[in-house]
This record gives sequence, structure tokens and C-alpha cells, in this order.
Amino acid sequence: MGPVLAVGGCREARTWSLQGGRRPMGPGRAGPMRSSVAAPDCCGGLGNLDFRKADLCVMTRLLGYVDPSEPHFVAAVLTIAFNPLFWNVVARWEHKTRKLSGAFGSPHLACCTLGGAILLLNVLRSHCFTQAMLSQPRMQSLDNPLAYRMGLALLGVGGVFVLSSFLALGFTGTFLGDYFGILKETRVTTFPFSVLDNPMYWGSTANYLGWAIMHASPAGLLLTTVVALTYTVAILYEEPFTAEIYRQKASQAHKRS
Repeated sequence: MGPVLAVGGCREARTWSLQGGRRPMGPGRAGPMRSSVAAPDCCGGLGNLDFRKADLCVMTRLLGYVDPSEPHFVAAVLTIAFNPLFWNVVARWEHKTRKLSGAFGSPHLACCTLGGAILLLNVLRSHCFTQAMLSQPRMQSLDNPLAYRMGLALLGVGGVFVLSSFLALGFTGTFLGDYFGILKETRVTTFPFSVLDNPMYWGSTANYLGWAIMHASPAGLLLTTVVALTYTVAILYEEPFTAEIYRQKASQAHKRS
């Protein structure tokens, strides 16, 4: 079925508060590190290396193991891309119209229903991810006990971030409750939000990466890249909108006071 804990795919912007303000960029979204230390002169120095060719070589090697037109691989890509599109479209529609809250009789019930649908979609995504790996060749260089243990460790770390995020936010906090008008009074700053922005997303990504390494699967590595890119786009799309929700709420609270 796939990594059971890879159920991230829920927004992380619940870390805003009624007082406004944005969490500083965490290590999970920091830019590339740069060093002022001079490159070694051995072999002409690192400055003579063409890293674009190295990246292309790695990508070419991975693609040599993968058939992108294979039905299971296509299904995995589609489910990875569809999930955040689905929950963002539905959540924004609910925020604009309150139709789901009206249909279910309360915002909490509507939010829980959407959360259940997201969980089912994530189970489907994990299943498609696993089937795509099983239908493609394994990479011999990853098919060893050390790589397996590394993948297992990544799966464990990702699971910690996903579960601790869920416990810190609660069900409605995890599954788009702020779009239903279920807002938190204070910003969540406890672990894992104290060490990483968007820990649900990046924990889920770590789960898939670990799962791919455990299966020595180039297809899994490529699909993990798709997961990471999809979450990055989702974060860029969601955070400004959620910031505006809490800004409006704070403004209304200020007027009432």
C-alpha cells in the first residue's frame, strides 16, 4: 500500500495567529548554503567542474530505469498532482460560499468530511506510488542493506514530523479548518513547528523518499521529486491566502475591541 504515514497533503498555514505575523523561514525552506571558503586547487579547483553536466548525468541515469508512459507511473503522477489541487479548490470554494458548511449543518462536520476525503486520496496516492515502483526496475547501487536502513531512517523521521504536526494542530487544524472559519487563537510554535516550516509537507516528502530508497527504486525517487515540487507550489499558493484570512480576522477583532 505504501508508507502509512505519508498522509501529509494538508496545509501548514495553521501556524498563523489572530495577532498576525509570519513564521520566519525555517530550515526546511532555507536557500542553498554558500561558503566563502576558497575552492581547493587540486585538479584545477572545483570551479572547473560543470555541475550542470553532473546533474544531467544523474537525471539521465535515473530516467534510464524509468518508463514514464507506464500506466502505474502515470497514475502516480496524476494522484500526486491532483490531491493538492482538489483540497485547495474545495477549500477556497467553501471559504467563498460556505456551501459545504450549509450542506453538512456545521463547519466542523464539513471540515471533518473534507479531511476524511483527503485522507482517502492520500491512501490512493501512496498505493499508486508503490505500484509504480513495483512496476519499474530496481537500481542495483541502492539495493543493499545500508541504503535500506537509510530509507527506513528517513521514513521514521518523516513519520515523526507528520504525526507531531497532526498532534500539535488537531484534526481541523490540519485539514483546512481555517477555510471553514475554524481559526486558532494563538500561533502553534511547539515542535515540530519550532524547527521546521511546513513539517507536514516535508515529513510526507521524507516518507516517500525513504520508501523509494527502501525499494531501490529510481521511479520512486523521480516521483518523490514530483511530490516535493507539488508541495512547494502548494505552499506558494496557500500561504498568502491564509495570511489574508487571519489578517481579516485580526482586523475584525480589533474593530470590535
